[in-house]
Amino acid sequence: MKAIRTGTAELIFWLTGLTILFFSDPHQHHYSVCVLANMGFESWCPGCGIGRSIALLMHGEFAESFSMHWFGMPALLILLHRIFTLIRKRNSRELFNAKL
Repeated sequence: MKAIRTGTAELIFWLTGLTILFFSDPHQHHYSVCVLANMGFESWCPGCGIGRSIALLMHGEFAESFSMHWFGMPALLILLHRIFTLIRKRNSRELFNAKL
């Protein structure tokens, strides 16, 4: 339970998600976790394409990333900021606990 409080589970979740996106092929259609897409709705979903947009961005394909979803770059920056914040918080707690 202590690991969940310190943000370790969240850190592992975000790092795993970005690692999977990095090693995925963004040009190949793959399974979607979008509820609307899985229900068969073909209408535009505000979240569809963000994962592929981030994957394209991590492969250096900036124009394709933007055309896939305009929020890919801000989403990646937000996720990276959150990851670095969790790492810093975790390291500062470990240093604080080591000094006690």
